[in-house]
Amino acid sequence: MTQVESDNFAEGVKPHVFPREEAAPETKPTQAPAAISTGDGPLAIISDIHANLEALTEVLAEIDRQGIKKIVCLGDVVGYGPNPLECIDLVMTRCEFSLMGNHDFAIFFEPYNFNQAAENAAYWTRTQFENDTDRERRNKRWRYLGTMPTRMNNHRFVCFHGSPRRPINEYVFPDDIYTAPQKMAAIFDRFERLCFVGHTHVPGVFVPDPDFYAPEEVNNRYTISSERAMINVGSVGQPRDRNPKASFAILHDDSVEFVRVAYDVQATVDKVRAIDALDNFLGARLLDGR
Repeated sequence: MTQVESDNFAEGVKPHVFPREEAAPETKPTQAPAAISTGDGPLAIISDIHANLEALTEVLAEIDRQGIKKIVCLGDVVGYGPNPLECIDLVMTRCEFSLMGNHDFAIFFEPYNFNQAAENAAYWTRTQFENDTDRERRNKRWRYLGTMPTRMNNHRFVCFHGSPRRPINEYVFPDDIYTAPQKMAAIFDRFERLCFVGHTHVPGVFVPDPDFYAPEEVNNRYTISSERAMINVGSVGQPRDRNPKASFAILHDDSVEFVRVAYDVQATVDKVRAIDALDNFLGARLLDGR
């Protein structure tokens, strides 16, 4: 069976205060998500949607086109983008589960170590959740946010939003193989075979030499071996590898495939510009994947 654990969140950080008539949802998962077995066929792994509905819609369409039945999300469903409610609803409906990313954490708890544009987006996103007049739907969304696990593991792989050391908010960058080899060694000590992460929005494969391979260096398919590997699946809604196409990964029996999907970037940019609370840069950066 798949096991899900929920870390204790930052000491002293309190969850968002809900209106008096509503009960704040539990902050620990009440049950583990359905087991993800190797016999279930390919598994789509998405991450860092960031409230980009156009990107998410196209990614889900590609997953459907390939006949993939199961999807997991590594977090950051919301934050930055203009369609947080629509994206959380799709993830609740289509994914086996979503881990908690730092932007999901920021909505339910408080923004932590965010720049001004990200913090403003977090508070705007919270108001979108709060202002839904359908109480049942509003509470369902809050409950989903509050019960997001911080890690998932089964007999094949482990998943985190950030890293095995700090599941919600540790960045692992390609340059860390040169600038922080001790960090990389400590991370690789924490898992046995395959590890999937997001958070940096830069797809690729880390191996314990340490080394890093961008998707194009492995022809967009990494062959699984006995060697440990940490795989960043990239970002659906805000790629930062100078490629504006949405990114996700597919876990096959013997390999991990990196997939890019084109979407109507300009439509998302225009939505961001139309919302005063969102910095125009959050839209403009989508045009060239930065």
